[in-house]
Amino acid sequence: MQPSRSRSGRSRSGPRSRRRLALAALLVASLAVGPLPATADAPAPYTLAHDSTLSPAARMAPGTNLLVVGIDRRSGLTPQQKQRLFVNGKECDCTDVMMLVHLAEDGKRLSVVSLPRDSYVRFAPHDHPQHSGKINGAFQHGGPDLAVRTVERATGIRVDHYLETGFEDFATAVDRLGGAKVCTDRLLEDPKSGLRLPPGTHLLDGPGALRYARARKVSPPGDLGRVRRQQRVLLGMIDRLSAAGVFKDPMALAGAAQALLPQLRTDAGTGLSTLFSIGWQLRELSPAQLEFATVPMSAFDHRVAQWGSTLLWDDARAARLFSALREDRPITQELSLQAVPVAMAPSTVPVRVDDPDVAEGLRRSGFDVTKAQAPLVRAEGPTVITYDPYWDRYASTLAAALPGAKLNPVAGHGHVFQVKVGNGGRQVAEVTYDRSMVEGAPSTGEQLRCP
Repeated sequence: MQPSRSRSGRSRSGPRSRRRLALAALLVASLAVGPLPATADAPAPYTLAHDSTLSPAARMAPGTNLLVVGIDRRSGLTPQQKQRLFVNGKECDCTDVMMLVHLAEDGKRLSVVSLPRDSYVRFAPHDHPQHSGKINGAFQHGGPDLAVRTVERATGIRVDHYLETGFEDFATAVDRLGGAKVCTDRLLEDPKSGLRLPPGTHLLDGPGALRYARARKVSPPGDLGRVRRQQRVLLGMIDRLSAAGVFKDPMALAGAAQALLPQLRTDAGTGLSTLFSIGWQLRELSPAQLEFATVPMSAFDHRVAQWGSTLLWDDARAARLFSALREDRPITQELSLQAVPVAMAPSTVPVRVDDPDVAEGLRRSGFDVTKAQAPLVRAEGPTVITYDPYWDRYASTLAAALPGAKLNPVAGHGHVFQVKVGNGGRQVAEVTYDRSMVEGAPSTGEQLRCP
């Protein structure tokens, strides 16, 4: 592995850095003679096999792809461990987390795409009649092999490396790597996962990061908000390691890779040298060169016998997203929307507006609009939205449609939102209720990181 070079052809690193890189290479070579042997607690690596439906172009596509999964497995944990990690429920022995991670061929971009656990997809062939199901069930039906091949079949993306961890191993890995930095502008509380995070910036330890990543009963609820928090944990770990200079220090990077590998189950072709190589390529990446997205959805409660409520991917937009990954292009340019995505359906927001033009603009986005009598003289200043704070989660949807408007919560105001248009302008933005783009829209690390 060589240090990066400037346009003049000379190494950017000096003699000291080259010596440290050489020492790190020797350390990696001495430790990476092969995958770690299986133990009672660490299953053997498996031999990665690609799905038969992968196209020749996908098999030869540029860049490196990792499938990172977290397994919902509690067997082997002591009662004390379960209590510490808040995982006392019933295990499903399925994938609780699935992320496709793409490292660009030139090493100048890292893209992370989350595959929500309830996504309804066609399983790759295995020891059952051909069928579809929730993507997290592929592991349960056929272990890592079926999980990998099912992801390849659903996405058309070649998987080069497989990284798997469980609850305890994830927490240990976060601790060994120094924690994950996350932030929130409001209290996040979910008694079921044990999460209680006050507003502010926090450096989470392993159990704390697990609680944050697994919470489902915080706003926005369900899998889409959950997978965004999982992405934020990953970003928080990368951000903290980068700030500490780990990616640019070969010896520190080798030590981090050595600390991480025992907490992972991998395919037979993935080892310490793989982790070191990936980390070394991250050394030049800025937060703006990190991308995070969730597969866009078309249905959020698709009912299927034996599987219950599932998520359906938006075929057209998902195809564009995966094409960008295959072609080694930025994903942040693929799923841009003309309208502003909002968290609540506009049709569920009753509005009384005292300006006919603004009322018509809101109606075009689907708001339930009633016209109020216009004042003889417009008030100075911005448009004011008055509402009962009980309906607070709907207020952001209306505010997104009225840029610059001031929110005025008044207890007892009632269900209808009152809009008094100020003389500062009558701009109305088009909004759309697209839940997969509210929390899962392609975003850079610069947009998601803590300030």
